[in-house]
Amino acid sequence: MDYEYAPLRLPSNVDRLTAAAQLAIQAEFSGWELARVRLFRDGTRQVMLRRRRVNQPQPGLSY
Repeated sequence: MDYEYAPLRLPSNVDRLTAAAQLAIQAEFSGWELARVRLFRDGTRQVMLRRRRVNQPQPGLSY
């Protein structure tokens, strides 16, 4: 399968519950799924989202 990826960097002031809510909205409305999360010592998170590549245009990220 062919996927497209979208890297996100969430700052340390975004708590886990808020980050989960934002990612759930993207998953529901834009077809993204969580591929990887990295938590750094300074509290920032690097999130990698992915979705299947299709021929029809899909909505992008809304951050």
